[in-house]
Amino acid sequence: MLVNCGSVCERDQFRGTTVEPALEEFFTTTTKEGYDRRPVDITPLEQRKLTFDTHALVQDLETHGFDKSQAETIVSALTTLSNVSLDTIYKEMVTQAQQEITVQQLMAHLDSIRKDMVILEKSEFANLRAENEKMKIELDQIKQQLMHETSRIRADNKLDINLERSRVTDMFTDQEKQLMETTTEFTKKDTQTKSIISETSNKIDAEIASLKTLMESNKLETIRYLAASVFTCLAIALGFYRFWK
Repeated sequence: MLVNCGSVCERDQFRGTTVEPALEEFFTTTTKEGYDRRPVDITPLEQRKLTFDTHALVQDLETHGFDKSQAETIVSALTTLSNVSLDTIYKEMVTQAQQEITVQQLMAHLDSIRKDMVILEKSEFANLRAENEKMKIELDQIKQQLMHETSRIRADNKLDINLERSRVTDMFTDQEKQLMETTTEFTKKDTQTKSIISETSNKIDAEIASLKTLMESNKLETIRYLAASVFTCLAIALGFYRFWK
């Protein structure tokens, strides 16, 4: 019997009735809970009007084989389904009036936030200015301390540099004096060494000359000895020659 009801509803299409006009004044939106809003009541369930004629639908069902109780039950079920659908639509959508009220509430809330931000900004700016002045005073004090410390360190460094310069100058003078003494001593030693070398060279030259003279005399004596030996050998050989002859 429910199948017959479905076929009848599909064939007759509720006799030209539709639910689209009920959705024309709604706007889809998402609910936000981050601000204070005033609740706006939508149309109560008992005051809503159905989008189709229930009496005509009951009569239409009766003409298609349903008795009165069955037709009323089917129409009651359709009414319940329609109300459930409308409840779902009302929960997910908002009316234009409610949207305008919500926008006004949001603007008022934004104005309040803007005022709070201005007050907070002024307060923070005053605090920042005071903190800035305090930091400026502290920086001036630190600057004075740094300048005083820099002057003291510069004076100490200047004194240390002068003392070090004097010490280096004295050390350089002493080293120069020692170098002069060493140079003088070296010159003296060099002169003595050259004198000794000259004397030794003269002695060597004298010894060489005496050796040359001795060698020349020995050479003459050797020549004489060789000549005497040769003549002696010739005389002996001549004597033997004459003897054998």
